[in-house]
Amino acid sequence: MFYFLQQFGDVFAPFNVFRYLTFRTGGATITALFFVFLFGPQLINSLRIRQGHGQPIREDGPASHLITKKGTPTMGGLMILLSLTASTLLWANLTNPYVWIVLGVTVGFGAIGFYDDYLKVSKATNNGFGGRQRLALEAAISGIACFFVAQLGETPFSTSLAFPFIKDFMLDLGWFFVIFGAFVIVSAGNSVNLTDGLDGLAIVPVMIAAGSFGLIAYLVGNEIFANYLLINFVPGTGELAVLCGALIGAGLGFLWFNAPPASIFMGDTGSLALGGMLGAIAVATKHEIVLAIIGGLFVLETVSVIVQVISFKTTGKRIFKMAPIHHHFEHLGWTESQIVIRFWIIAFVLAMVGLSSLKLR
Repeated sequence: MFYFLQQFGDVFAPFNVFRYLTFRTGGATITALFFVFLFGPQLINSLRIRQGHGQPIREDGPASHLITKKGTPTMGGLMILLSLTASTLLWANLTNPYVWIVLGVTVGFGAIGFYDDYLKVSKATNNGFGGRQRLALEAAISGIACFFVAQLGETPFSTSLAFPFIKDFMLDLGWFFVIFGAFVIVSAGNSVNLTDGLDGLAIVPVMIAAGSFGLIAYLVGNEIFANYLLINFVPGTGELAVLCGALIGAGLGFLWFNAPPASIFMGDTGSLALGGMLGAIAVATKHEIVLAIIGGLFVLETVSVIVQVISFKTTGKRIFKMAPIHHHFEHLGWTESQIVIRFWIIAFVLAMVGLSSLKLR
């Protein structure tokens, strides 16, 4: 569609608007939102019929979840992925390699998550895809993506790590960049997956991060803005703003159905894919460390699990009443809506801190 409209603009001047990245990003957002509203209800009904009892609920989780969330279908990430992909194919410049790299990671992680959800639903258990096999597949997809990202630029820049709040310094990782980048993508995917435990908890911070990285991609991919802000110019990455816009639109549509009480859960199908997508965009734009700031909520959730596991295995004691940390606050008496909204606020504040690194150097 982008190519067609671009050619049309050569004949009819008003169609030149389709050349503008900001216009296409907005178009991708609206299109993805429309697709979710159009096909979401049918998808939810289909998943509810096929899954029967819905997503298996953790027996060791909060007792209230066994009552309030029982019977809710999962794999809602499908509506996000399908809408995001369709919108991207309609509005993005498909000759841009970064679009295909990020989209490949997103769909690949989504497929892994879908298989994991399928095993859980079909076996009526929380034990899905084996952890080692899943991580191996995620690492393979991420490694291939990072290899191609490194090939797109000139060395040593393409294999270097940039630091926020610091100008004129980059650390050349050599081909270790592929391993580091893969670690970032895999970590991002699984961090969002751990955060997805309450209605609406994961999707809004994901959209906040997507909005932040949409702006970062736009600025990093524009030589004038990049030079003005003293950030690294990465040609071609501006097109990733269209993907971020599509994610925001699809996320808004999903939130309509995921708002408490949720009609559907995202499942690993969505959380793995969206986290992987954010990680891939961070690697492409050379803002990997900034992702840890903007996505600080996801980092907090992951660290809470790691600390809990290490503490219990070494001392037999638990630091938190339950991990991830949002369950800890549930046990402290916070209502689900209190936790979700307060975590949204934290995600927004962290995004502002991360974006400040674009100017404070």
